[in-house]
Amino acid sequence: MVEKNNKRQRAAGEAKPPTAAEIRAGRQAADLTQTQAAELVHANLRSWQKWEGGEREMHPAFWELFQLKTPTKQIK
Repeated sequence: MVEKNNKRQRAAGEAKPPTAAEIRAGRQAADLTQTQAAELVHANLRSWQKWEGGEREMHPAFWELFQLKTPTKQIK
């Protein structure tokens, strides 16, 4: 049986997804609830909870949108 690696390789220069800690820190710095943060990037609450809990990776586009929409110190 051939084992598949479901993680795709990132191209050079491609944005890396934020860590769960970065997501939580960004939300807290913006003084938002998880529900408010999810709505801000057009996601549902459960998705945000999974991103913040480290169960799933947040696509870098969602993180960039969140940073653009929140006037807080940028988390790198």
